[in-house]
Amino acid sequence: MVASGAGPAHPPDMTVPTELIRRLGTARRVTVLTGAGVSAESGVPTFRDAQTGLWAKFKPEELATPRAFRRNPRLVWEWYDGRRRRVATVQPNPAHLALAEMEKLFPHFTLITQNVDGLHQRAGSRNVIELHGNITRTKCFDEGTVISSWPDTGEVPPKCPNCGGLLRPDVVWFEEPMPEAQMEQAAEASTHCDVFLSIGTSTVVQPAASLPFEALRSGATVVEINPHPTTFTSDADYALAGAAGIVLPQLLAYLGK
Repeated sequence: MVASGAGPAHPPDMTVPTELIRRLGTARRVTVLTGAGVSAESGVPTFRDAQTGLWAKFKPEELATPRAFRRNPRLVWEWYDGRRRRVATVQPNPAHLALAEMEKLFPHFTLITQNVDGLHQRAGSRNVIELHGNITRTKCFDEGTVISSWPDTGEVPPKCPNCGGLLRPDVVWFEEPMPEAQMEQAAEASTHCDVFLSIGTSTVVQPAASLPFEALRSGATVVEINPHPTTFTSDADYALAGAAGIVLPQLLAYLGK
């Protein structure tokens, strides 16, 4: 079933299937997966769209690897520092805010995100699983420990105050394994939910792309929210066509909040 969303969130003017509202209204466990489309509505460039200006000559894959960092740590640090500064200038959008409100409605609500900008937490979401890390955090390249502060020596990248190793952004790079604990938590939340929402993601990047299918196999009602069809659209129980910043506030309105 497909419903198109447009217009203001209150009152709701998007046709949402009654059965979907009923299932959400009786759900106790809700799991959400968000992708780059949600952050893009706040003005955060997607990973590959970020290659502009000085960085246009680089492919993201050439900068987001441990090998690239070992080869030219200053270059990689400065690229991520530019992205970090960009993220600091944007604000959570209505989709982020609606998800933070939804969390209050269900006894068990898990938000899994592929985004690294921390906007869900800034909007008020509390139970967030970050599959790809968080660009606002920094960790030691050698020890892997998160470092909150370090002496300002002017070095680029700065050095770890504990071991003297180089610091790097706390994100998952190409050629690196996904964080095991977060993936286990995400799989657990996906296989033990009543309703699963896949929002603003192309559902092609593994292993996150497998989570909606795990929810389907476990008997959950799976909903896709995306402006455009994806490879997952035909598999979803419901597909709500529209930007997350429009659809989610209206869905919240249907739930009476």
